[in-house]
Amino acid sequence: MQNWEQRHTGLVMLRLLTKKLKRVILELPSRGPDQNAVEFDEDVEGTKKIPKDVKQGHFAVIAVKGGKPKRFILELSYLKNQTFLRLLEQAKEEYGFQQAGALTVPCQPEELQKILKDRI
Repeated sequence: MQNWEQRHTGLVMLRLLTKKLKRVILELPSRGPDQNAVEFDEDVEGTKKIPKDVKQGHFAVIAVKGGKPKRFILELSYLKNQTFLRLLEQAKEEYGFQQAGALTVPCQPEELQKILKDRI
């Protein structure tokens, strides 16, 4: 019973993170004089600037296992992919929700590329 409760709590937390991520991305202000980044309002915790390559409706993920970490820019639609959601659950268990900036996922870049390629 406890395992089910832990999974349920984890899924609830993941849904809350997903909603927050969508809200933050959709509420991004227009680009200011610095064309490489935009600033968040002060009420958003963590990173204050978004890199230019992370466009509206996208988010950054870093695959860190194995060799050199690799950064990916993903569409928000990947948040509906069950395999990717399981990977986010693993990231939550390993790193928690206190990550700043790009989401760090516990897999090799090649594994993440396969998940992204097999997207349904």
